[in-house]
Amino acid sequence: MKYLICGLGNNGDEYANTRHNIGFLVLDALAKELNAKFETGRHAYITEAKFKGRTLIMIKPTTYMNLSGKAVKYWLDKENIPRENLLVVVDDLALDTGVLRTKKSGSDGGHNGLIHITETLLTKDFARLRFGIGNDFSKGHQVNYVLGKWTKKEEDIIIPKIEMAVEVVKNFTTIGIERTMNFFNNK
Repeated sequence: MKYLICGLGNNGDEYANTRHNIGFLVLDALAKELNAKFETGRHAYITEAKFKGRTLIMIKPTTYMNLSGKAVKYWLDKENIPRENLLVVVDDLALDTGVLRTKKSGSDGGHNGLIHITETLLTKDFARLRFGIGNDFSKGHQVNYVLGKWTKKEEDIIIPKIEMAVEVVKNFTTIGIERTMNFFNNK
């Protein structure tokens, strides 16, 4: 069975270790654990790994956040992966820093990456792992906040949560979205 795991973020050194790139960080940790190396592919950095008899195609779109749907649709189609085997890892301002929420579908919450994926796939019915980045910014400074680097205090929270997010992804591929939601959304 094949799965497409998409970590959202922005390509480029200037975006490394920013709040908006938490999807990239989670996929980097997952790839490292599964001894997989990302290579440049069409619309994304891509790697493939095996986990408990499943094939995980992991992508980090290089299209920038606002065009993430291009990469998702391309790799779903190319790898012939059903939409129910798609998981998008995304930052979320509505959740406190480090809070993880897995959802079977839902709104885009104003997140440009999710907006484009929804528009491109013509559905909001795809699983997502929302990783809380908090919302500690002044009015009008949202862009600076999401594109800002983690503080030391935030890093102390998110580093262990990245490990938990990796477990969420692995569980999604083995026990499915419903059981993953039941198990991890209460932690």
